[in-house]
Amino acid sequence: MGSVLSRPDRSADYGRAVDYVPETVTRSVKLLVAGNFGVGKTTFVSSVSEIKPLRTEETITEASVGIDDLGGLGSKTTTTVAMDFGRITLNPELALYLFGTPGQQRFIPLWEELAKGALGALVLVDTRRIEKADEVLATLEERGVPYAVGVNEFEGSNRYPLSEVREALDLTEDTPLVALDARDRRTCLQSLITLVEYLFHRLESRL
Repeated sequence: MGSVLSRPDRSADYGRAVDYVPETVTRSVKLLVAGNFGVGKTTFVSSVSEIKPLRTEETITEASVGIDDLGGLGSKTTTTVAMDFGRITLNPELALYLFGTPGQQRFIPLWEELAKGALGALVLVDTRRIEKADEVLATLEERGVPYAVGVNEFEGSNRYPLSEVREALDLTEDTPLVALDARDRRTCLQSLITLVEYLFHRLESRL
């Protein structure tokens, strides 16, 4: 299975004109792209989606002051208030439907709906605000959603060995942990392949 998943459908590399699901697709998987506020979920979905992504962003207003933590986010002016949605044909037989979750605590009830039917989640983290990831990881664990973790390496941020990130997040040894750039489609695709392989191996081990 690993060799199949390691070769994404090459048609996705030549623009994003594919609005339909290829006839060869026989299996689809719903995945969450989760993470705290401002960690790069919208950018990730936009980078990897083979269709024009659906976004539900609104301008950050004074109403967010004291509610949403804007510290360390620089010039961020918008926030996802419902979800981001995209699709990627990972190989000729498998399509992934990506649902980017809003990062603020006040939108946790929406997570309940988005998590229904999701096979797993990719959790994006920012090492500059790594403590913010604890809440997201706990939320997924409480709901029984398996996950992989992707360290979004923002420009200008410090780079840390993944072993140190694993320790800081208190991740189990079998939890996949990868580094990526949410603006770079190649690393985003590789992180999704890692997640899907992990999830499928979990399912196979239960059979």
